[in-house]
Amino acid sequence: MVKVGLNGFGHIGRLVTRAAFNSGKVGVVAINDSFIGLNYMVYTFQYDSTPGKFHGTVKAENGKLVINAKAKSKIPPTSSWRCGGAKRVIISAPSAYAPMFAMAVNYKKYNSLKIVNNALPSGKLWRDGLGAAQNIIPAFTGAAKAVGKVIPELNGKLTGMTFCVPTSNVSVVDLTCCLEKVAKYNDIKKVVKQASDGPLKGILGYTEDHVVSCDFNSDTHSSTFDAGAGVTLKNHFVKLISCSGDSWGLAPWSSLPTTQLDRTGELALADPESGLYI
Repeated sequence: MVKVGLNGFGHIGRLVTRAAFNSGKVGVVAINDSFIGLNYMVYTFQYDSTPGKFHGTVKAENGKLVINAKAKSKIPPTSSWRCGGAKRVIISAPSAYAPMFAMAVNYKKYNSLKIVNNALPSGKLWRDGLGAAQNIIPAFTGAAKAVGKVIPELNGKLTGMTFCVPTSNVSVVDLTCCLEKVAKYNDIKKVVKQASDGPLKGILGYTEDHVVSCDFNSDTHSSTFDAGAGVTLKNHFVKLISCSGDSWGLAPWSSLPTTQLDRTGELALADPESGLYI
C-alpha cells in the first residue's frame, strides 16, 4: 500500500481521502490544513451535502483524526513534507512549473519526476461572487488550455468557457467540432463506445439512457459521454456532450496516480485550497 499525506482538507482533500479508503490501495497517513480545526475536520468529512454522508466512522481522538478506527495525524502547517519522507508530490491545481499528467491520456510519458499536477483548473472573477442560485454566470476555465498540455496535438486548436449554473454538482462539457473528414454521428458513437469499453474503461463512461445531471452525482468516471444528446450538421459539424461528477470524478484519479508514481514510497498530495508545501 502506498502511503500519502494530504496538504489541504477542503472539498478535494476530503473526496481524495474517501477515494483512498474505497480503493484499498492508498493509505492516508497524515493531513495538514492550517485553516480548520480538528473537530471541524471530523464534521466536514462525515457530512457532505453533495456526495452524501460518509458511510463509516470518523472522530477526533488524542489530537488525531480517526477514520474507520485508523488514526491520521494532523500535522502543523510548518512541517516539511520532505523531512517527513515524501518522495513525490501531486498538485491537484494548475501549476506554472509542474508538468501536467492525466490518467489514460499522457501518463505513460511520466519519467520519475518529483512534482507533477493533474490540475482541476480554476479562476477567480468578480462575477463568481454573485448569487449562484439566481444566475447563470459566465466564468473562466483553464480546461481547454489543460487539454493542450496533456495532448500537444490539440494545443492552439481548442478554446472554451464555462457557465456556473444553479445545480449543486455535476458539469457538462459541450464540445463543438468542425471535422476535417466527414463522419456520421453513429460512427462517432461507436468509436467512443469502443474506447469506454477498452483503453479508457473506468475513466470514460458511455450511456444511451435518457439521463439528467443528478444521475452523475458521485460517478467516478472522469467523464461520461451522453450519446443521445449530441447532434451533427451535414456530417462535418458535430456537437458532443459529456457529463462528469465534478470533484468526485476527479478524486479517484488524484489518488490512483500514487500507485503509479511510487509503489513502495511515500507521496504528498497538495490540495488547491491550501497550496503546495514540500
